[in-house]
Amino acid sequence: MAKKRPQTKAKPQITDGEIPVVSAREPCPCGSGRRYKACHGRAAAHAVTELVHRPFEGLPGEGDWVALRELVPAATVELTLKEALPEGVPSVVLATVLPMAWPALRRDDGSVLIGLQNDTASGDISRDLADTLQRALVAEPGTPVQGRRAPAGGPRLQDLLDAQAPFEPVVHSGFEFWVPDAENAAPDVTASLERANAAAIPTAKLAGVDAAYWCETPEKNHLRWVMPHPEEQLLDALARLHAAGRSSLGEGTRLVGSFRAHGLTVPVWDLPSGMSAEDVEKPATEFAERLAAALAATEPLTADERRARGGLTNRQVTLS
Repeated sequence: MAKKRPQTKAKPQITDGEIPVVSAREPCPCGSGRRYKACHGRAAAHAVTELVHRPFEGLPGEGDWVALRELVPAATVELTLKEALPEGVPSVVLATVLPMAWPALRRDDGSVLIGLQNDTASGDISRDLADTLQRALVAEPGTPVQGRRAPAGGPRLQDLLDAQAPFEPVVHSGFEFWVPDAENAAPDVTASLERANAAAIPTAKLAGVDAAYWCETPEKNHLRWVMPHPEEQLLDALARLHAAGRSSLGEGTRLVGSFRAHGLTVPVWDLPSGMSAEDVEKPATEFAERLAAALAATEPLTADERRARGGLTNRQVTLS
């Protein structure tokens, strides 16, 4: 005779929004009988790890966010939150990098520093930074904030920062901003600063155009310019200018290719070693006018322009 099946009590229905997060190997709280990682944990993990190609889109100064994340050694920006700062937190400052690669630091005076150039646990840098910022605001003064995987569905920077506030990077020659009084810092801190300063490439932000950064290297200087235009449209425009011999920034300069970083394109020019940031200001402003006209063109690329575009595309490097 067939065995009778044991009687089981009906389990209450749990909606997706009520299912708590448990260990990956534990039974899923939804009652499916499967492990959490193979059931509702799969969707939660996907939500956290899915790559966001333009994590800074919608923030003021998107190009500068990308530059500070990928190109600039030492810079800071004071951030303005939508909500008032908690009592005891006088300011929140974004920094390119912090000592010991800390994600954030709550200083003794209560102010908060957020590091931008850190590895992130998920595919959404904006969500990870927002999580770090929220934890830094309530951290004990004088303590760093460690990295972690941001909870799925948590806020992003776009939810926390005031979109109407200016985003004005200040580029530094070194990392003295790490400590309030660098001249009287402890010996180990001084040694760390010296090592970081020695590795920093001299960099300056152009004043006349957005998100363009000059840097100095031993053999030649460079201009790296983060541009907000759609990639295909921008490459077409650069190809038109390149084929016409109008893509340089003056004598001895050359458009050599571009980076692709966080959904934006970053054209790069080689500059003569004697060309300073001040020297490139006027040529960059003039190039911006030529580029605007090229971006507005709608006719198909000529054969020469297509070859120029192919050369630019072949020299494109993806940073993120």
